[in-house]
Amino acid sequence: MSDSESYLKAALLSRANLVTLGGAAVFSAVLVNPVPILVAAGLELLYLGIVPSLPGFKRMVRGRAEEQRRASEQETMEQLLEDLSANQRDYYFALRDLREKTVQNYRRLPGGRALAVSAEGRLDGLLVSFVRLLSTLNDYRGYLNNTDRQPLEKELAELRVELAGGGAGRPELQEIKRRRVEILERRLERFDRAASSREVISHQLASIEDFLRLLHEQSITLRDPETVDA
Repeated sequence: MSDSESYLKAALLSRANLVTLGGAAVFSAVLVNPVPILVAAGLELLYLGIVPSLPGFKRMVRGRAEEQRRASEQETMEQLLEDLSANQRDYYFALRDLREKTVQNYRRLPGGRALAVSAEGRLDGLLVSFVRLLSTLNDYRGYLNNTDRQPLEKELAELRVELAGGGAGRPELQEIKRRRVEILERRLERFDRAASSREVISHQLASIEDFLRLLHEQSITLRDPETVDA
């Protein structure tokens, strides 16, 4: 949905607008006279042609959308944190404390208020990414811990030998075994990708922690806000 459509929808579904239209409809029904609803329809067209383009209305709509986004993100974060282990939650809380110290250090700098506001958004984004990655890492760990690779490899090797030696039986049985080979190969391939992804995520988590610590160290040693790394 485009921005203009979002503003139009917000104007149309606003409480005041719906109450006005509903009142006109009830008034017309009570009087058995279409004039009130026709007048309301005309005013509605004028309203929808002006209000959605007003800068103040647009700011209000964007502000509400941002509040909803933050509330949804906060709810998601709380759920993700609940699913983490106790040690992982403690680790996250330690990084969150580091975030608070970093922002406080920026605020103490000359003219650092704007820098602190900018840093808050960056640090919050990093913390959200950290928790999401931790959750994904746990998913990969659970999958890899519950999947035994050796039996898959053994079964695949046996099927390949049977097919290569012509001992697979009737043609329809051979086809079934070929399909099983394909499935087992795909399972092993997925296993390898999961192991690789787990390693990548581990490095991503370490990188986020390193960067958070870098920003904190920088907030301590910084004297000129304009020297902050982009």
